[in-house]
Amino acid sequence: AIADAFTTKEGSSSSSSNNNSNNNNSNNMLKSPNRSKSGKVVFSEAEFNKQQELIFQLQNEIAEKDAKILELNKNVPETVFRKHELAPVTHMITDKGRTETKIGTRGSLCTANVLESLEGDIDRSEGHDIAKKFLKTFQNPVEYAAYLQSPDFASDIVAVAEEVREIYEKESKCIYLASPCYVFGDIHGNLEDLHFFSDNVWKLGIDLTAGHFLFLGDYVDRGLNCLECVAYLFGLKLLYPHKIFMLRGNHETRDVNGWEDHYGDRSFLYQCKDRFGVELGELVWEEVNQTFDRLPLAGIIDHEIFCIHGGIPRLVEGTTNELEAINSVPKVAGVMPAYKHETLWTKQIAADCIWSDPASDYQENQLNKNGFGESSRGGGAVCFGNKAIDNFLARNQLSYIIRAHEAHAHGVAISKAAKVFTVFSTSKDHKQGGKAMAGCILVDFEKIQVINRSPAYANKYVHRSASLSLQNLSKEELKHRQTLGLVRYSICDDDRTKKAAQEAAAIANSLSQQSE
Repeated sequence: AIADAFTTKEGSSSSSSNNNSNNNNSNNMLKSPNRSKSGKVVFSEAEFNKQQELIFQLQNEIAEKDAKILELNKNVPETVFRKHELAPVTHMITDKGRTETKIGTRGSLCTANVLESLEGDIDRSEGHDIAKKFLKTFQNPVEYAAYLQSPDFASDIVAVAEEVREIYEKESKCIYLASPCYVFGDIHGNLEDLHFFSDNVWKLGIDLTAGHFLFLGDYVDRGLNCLECVAYLFGLKLLYPHKIFMLRGNHETRDVNGWEDHYGDRSFLYQCKDRFGVELGELVWEEVNQTFDRLPLAGIIDHEIFCIHGGIPRLVEGTTNELEAINSVPKVAGVMPAYKHETLWTKQIAADCIWSDPASDYQENQLNKNGFGESSRGGGAVCFGNKAIDNFLARNQLSYIIRAHEAHAHGVAISKAAKVFTVFSTSKDHKQGGKAMAGCILVDFEKIQVINRSPAYANKYVHRSASLSLQNLSKEELKHRQTLGLVRYSICDDDRTKKAAQEAAAIANSLSQQSE
């Protein structure tokens, strides 16, 4: 009727009586209008204008409500439909740890049968059982000292590495995660700091802690417990593949973690051979590196936060953005050294991801037109400045970059107009002093929060040689702990402490020979 009202106004072929009737009822908006003999709706011009004004008013109200609805939808977190399967166990928490028992029920026989059937759906491989053993070993390495030095530990690492390899090969080179998500930087074989996060961040276990866990690379070298750290993280990935994610760092390449001349007894290859003998040790080293070859290079949290070990890669020919470039890297990539199927471009992309650093204030003036320049690390590594960061974030509709790769005494450092976070999760072996902290970042829905280990936090398993907790140990027990890297003779932060460390090591070797 309102639409028809626009076609017939006062002065058309309508009767005057109808017009008078409409005028008398002009205060009743949207009341059924009069009709002419031909059936057309008839309004006076004044009433027609009022009707039109009311229509515009309603349209404005609808537009305002639509805008409010749109704004509310923006504030509602995106949800993904998932099917959830009941775990048929109860986790019993005690002061000595946790155990699992069958879930209790007072329901019907039908309910009991359903719970019983769920137990049969669990697909457990040999690697799963080994992975659980790795977790127990990690919680108390002293108790498992003999196992950690045995060929059994070597064969178990190989078995788990082979199974985890298949999981990583199915993941994209750039993975997407939702918050809450904990982000960790370099571990570098530091068992004690990794224990700190285990005891405080996922105290009940990874499976009973909400959210995802993203590690940004550099799991080996520099520290004395590379094998234990790799076994633990691989075990977690095998047991909880949708909660644990590991990116690749520059130390997850053979050229770096096999550089014995540079890292000495802190080299991953050296530790493999020293623990298991040359032949078996080299096998373990190669099998672990085969898994490293398949690790993702980058991760994105909530479509807003870009996570990487080193930094953003340079754009290469044939790609429209950096994320496309990262995903162009082959599923299996050696990088350093590269396989034959890797191209010059894919090697450059991967190298930029694992090696690059933010430019210093001094370097900012020496960058090219795209915001990249030569890194102080040398060897072809690059640094990226403010222009490169702004272009990258805008082009990929991102807000922040979280990366690792650089040691910081405060655990987490913020730079580049608070757009770049550098997280370092080991407090040792990087010349940061005795008060250095190990940090991690929690991306929790709408907040980014920093968690640090205080220098005053007591060590649990790794102790200084002068610690009172070691005084009553036998020479054999002391030797076992020294072999596993659980006894530190110096933090080796400067030349003076290095000399003291060498003297202490000589004394320890003398004691070992006497015990033999």
